[in-house]
Amino acid sequence: MAGSTLASRSGEPARAAAPASAAEPAVPPGRETWRRFRRHKLAMASSAVLAVLVAGVLVGPLIWRVPIDEIDFSARLATPSAAHPFGTDDLGQDLLARMMYGGRISLAVGFAAMVVATVVGTVIGAVAGMSRRYLDPILMWITDLFLSLPQLPLLLLVIYLFRDKLKAVFGVEGGVFVMIVVVIGGLRWMPVARLVRAQFLSLREKEFVEAVRAMGASKWRQVVRHILPNALGPVIVAGTIEVSAAIIAESTLSFLGLGFPPDIPTWGRLLFDAKDHLDVAPHWALFPGAAIFLTVLSINFIGDGLRDALDPRRVI
Repeated sequence: MAGSTLASRSGEPARAAAPASAAEPAVPPGRETWRRFRRHKLAMASSAVLAVLVAGVLVGPLIWRVPIDEIDFSARLATPSAAHPFGTDDLGQDLLARMMYGGRISLAVGFAAMVVATVVGTVIGAVAGMSRRYLDPILMWITDLFLSLPQLPLLLLVIYLFRDKLKAVFGVEGGVFVMIVVVIGGLRWMPVARLVRAQFLSLREKEFVEAVRAMGASKWRQVVRHILPNALGPVIVAGTIEVSAAIIAESTLSFLGLGFPPDIPTWGRLLFDAKDHLDVAPHWALFPGAAIFLTVLSINFIGDGLRDALDPRRVI
């Protein structure tokens, strides 16, 4: 009574005391994921390493303007120096400039093949996971069939059959790029498909999906609005693994001399050209090999960090 009288005399409305157990504001999912990812020290360090590599291949040629095809026989097989920080090859060409140029292609192949594998695997896995009759066993049989195929001999066969046709359509560099991306992505979608199918089989029986199904939502709406967003976490993690696998596959093809032509210095092609000079110029193979190693290792650690950050059951 005295409190209300005092409040009325001061001209301020009486306020109810806030409950002691007031609910804290909910943290947005994106911020929570970022907080969990930051606690993974290896993933953060790998992100920094990958950012430096990507910035080097994208911005580096604007700073280091040495042409990749400039031949200087007087400096052939030169060791690293101020004039050539990564040394030179057997024609005196600057390896730093060639690595920065080739890094763009190697990384582009890796990410483009990842997109192809992820899209194809997600579509096939989603159709199999939502099918309740005949499509699921048929699609999984096809997936198991592709998993049983030897990938490297199949890659070589497809390259020999379609390389010249694609070069005629897209040009030399474009044709090889399209062929390698499609072939690598077309042979790496199976793990993604099996993962997406398992996620869909679990999510389609959840209560929130049953609720929207009871409200009359179509299958398309169930998949796009409710099931697929909840299945993207494992798919993103699988996509990071596909990037590193695609980079290794492109490097393997280039090392075998079946990838890009000699005048396009991808990291794998540089290793192929350096194999005959390991005794006199080990730096020629050391730097592209280290770039492939650091890129693949960084992407794998980033995938580990994303797996932990996107898994709500894991305590970080």
